[in-house]
Amino acid sequence: MTTESKRTARWFFDPISPYAYIQHELLRRDPPDCDLEPTPVLFAGLLNHFGHKGPAEIPSKRLHTYRHVTWLARRHGMDLVMPHAHPFNPLPLLRASIALENEWPAIQAIFDFVWKQGQTPTAGTFPQLLSELGLNEQQLSAPEVKNALRKNTEAAVAAGVFGVPTLACDGCLFWGVDTTDMFRDYLAGKTDWASLDELAKIPEAAKRR
Repeated sequence: MTTESKRTARWFFDPISPYAYIQHELLRRDPPDCDLEPTPVLFAGLLNHFGHKGPAEIPSKRLHTYRHVTWLARRHGMDLVMPHAHPFNPLPLLRASIALENEWPAIQAIFDFVWKQGQTPTAGTFPQLLSELGLNEQQLSAPEVKNALRKNTEAAVAAGVFGVPTLACDGCLFWGVDTTDMFRDYLAGKTDWASLDELAKIPEAAKRR
């Protein structure tokens, strides 16, 4: 008797995103019925490709985002400590994840460092995080690590990923923490995805210049 294998979903994330942190906590509490492949990407690379501004680049949206994620964390009973500066350069954290083959304990330690301890890679405690992960600065600068991050980001763009966090399964994209339940319904066959695909046929009546 053969056992049907689970579907695979890629989870595109960047630890700069508090929404990625919250979704990580939700997925950790209640793992989805699929093989989840964590894939770190450079959020700024997605923004540059699609010509978007990040939430923190629009003053009113920045404050809204910080208020929203703080409220979300409290609502779900999660710890959340805003880092001393945001946005920050997430490259060292992304590369640390890749250097450790994107193992879930390493990813959790990275998210905890930023969103539970309020730290960033420029803070004096970053060397301590590296030590706890068994890494050093030289490993973060390895060409294969840098290339892997670049390829991850390119793969995300090719898949149509425009923001983080995004879950991708069977060619379908679920962007943002608020689509977590939608993703679960999709896996469980509770979503009429064919009818949702029909929405792509709606024509554009105007374009912003």
